[in-house]
Amino acid sequence: MRPARTHVLVAVDEEARQAGVEEVLAALRQVLDRCGLREEVQIVETGTLGISGQGVVLAVYPDGVFYGRVQPADVEEIVEVHLLKGRPVARLRLPTAAPVARPGEILGRQTRVVLRNVGVIDPENIEEYIAQGGYEALAKALFAMKPEEVIEEVRRAGLRGRGGAGFPTGVKWAAVRQAPGPEKYVICNADEGEPGTFKDRLILEGDPHRILEAMAIAGYAVGAKRGIIYVRGEYALSIRRLERAIAQAHAYGLLGENILESGFSFEIEVRPGAGAYVCGEETALIESLEGKRGWPRIRPPYPVTHGLWGKPTVVNNVETLASVPDILLRGAAWFRSLGTPTCPGTKVYTILGHVRFPGLVEVEMGTPLRVLIYELGGGTRDGRPLKAVLIGGAAGAFLTPQDLDVRLDFDSLAGRAAVLGSGAVLVMDESTCIVDMLGSILRFFRHESCGQCVPCRAGTDLLVRLWERVRRGEADEAALARMEEVVEVMRQASLCPLGQSLALPVRSALEKFRPEFLSHAQGAACPVCRREGK
Repeated sequence: MRPARTHVLVAVDEEARQAGVEEVLAALRQVLDRCGLREEVQIVETGTLGISGQGVVLAVYPDGVFYGRVQPADVEEIVEVHLLKGRPVARLRLPTAAPVARPGEILGRQTRVVLRNVGVIDPENIEEYIAQGGYEALAKALFAMKPEEVIEEVRRAGLRGRGGAGFPTGVKWAAVRQAPGPEKYVICNADEGEPGTFKDRLILEGDPHRILEAMAIAGYAVGAKRGIIYVRGEYALSIRRLERAIAQAHAYGLLGENILESGFSFEIEVRPGAGAYVCGEETALIESLEGKRGWPRIRPPYPVTHGLWGKPTVVNNVETLASVPDILLRGAAWFRSLGTPTCPGTKVYTILGHVRFPGLVEVEMGTPLRVLIYELGGGTRDGRPLKAVLIGGAAGAFLTPQDLDVRLDFDSLAGRAAVLGSGAVLVMDESTCIVDMLGSILRFFRHESCGQCVPCRAGTDLLVRLWERVRRGEADEAALARMEEVVEVMRQASLCPLGQSLALPVRSALEKFRPEFLSHAQGAACPVCRREGK
């Protein structure tokens, strides 16, 4: 059989499934068969192509043409006009400026490390992962490095946790390695509950073997024989692909007993989350895994010494683990050549909101916010002036156009009283009422508070009631000052980050958009609400 002349990459992620990708695939195969093109055109079901909000997305290579919102009825036209006659279908074609992934390329300002296989390989085929160098890092660790050398390489690389806290990964691994006891665990935190955040889901859907390989490396490094992926229960496709990947890795001798005849054994299982936002906090996650209510623990002790079942435990975010294989293969110096001296490497972001090209991107740490919004996101959707950007998800901070040149890394954002958080970048133009936006955040946190500690349980409810007074025009400056006082108490006294981090959105919103809040509080409504008829 001669090699195919054309490849059609079809993004099969959760968004595409809801948009009818299975029906599009069936139509594509049927039309290719009818036209006698099945040998010339290869269909590749892959992970996300980096584009969000465009329904079923597919790409034709080597032409580099991307189509969006594809319906089964569109397939015949794509085949007959493009694949047979070589003319792209203009009405379905996506702009070339969209932040899409092109195999083998660095697109614009993107530098793909974590996402280098996403949208390129079939995530349900272990051989395609191996063909891209998959599991070579695990083999290198097992046969060419001692566990302490693996940890030292990760430490020298300067990899910091991508779940939001930014804690040095090598330090965490070393602490677990040094902790006494024969039984240790590696947990992948894939309980992605932050509104507007879906980067971990797309990594899992597009490259599940990368996470398995990284967990096995972590297990070897710290002395663990068991790993658990705690994944958000709604992530059905992620769960399915992870379980398939685990079965394939077992069949190839890359998981289980005596991996690659090295003497090292490691097992991984998938555990769906219980649906609580607070279980994204590592100790609440551990409580949930033990079959208890997902309540955060009082710390110390920390999970590195007293984690799952009281044993030393590594808890790493999906994106954090996804960087590990490349660090071992390319070396700490390579990883440090990316990003900034204190925040090396890359960061994955979800860009959404009032932006032309919402989607998934990966850039070096320290990339200016302006680049994400205007180069990769294409600027505001309708050309309206930018008003605000919420960085880091619902628990993040509001920035303004004056902050566009801030560099996106842990340290630079700290200077603006902001955080990287979950990597969500919510762009808002002048049609947005910040009062309403903050209200949705406060209601979310009240709903998701586990209720264990009084500052968070009572504080989130009080904040919502104060906000409701502002929204109804029954408040004054004192009510805004009271909101600031409440979040400060929550920051200092709450048991876990759920209550502590609410200070960021509340303070930044009230500081940077105070006139808007005062207009509402005094019953005048803000200019946005009058103009938009809200």
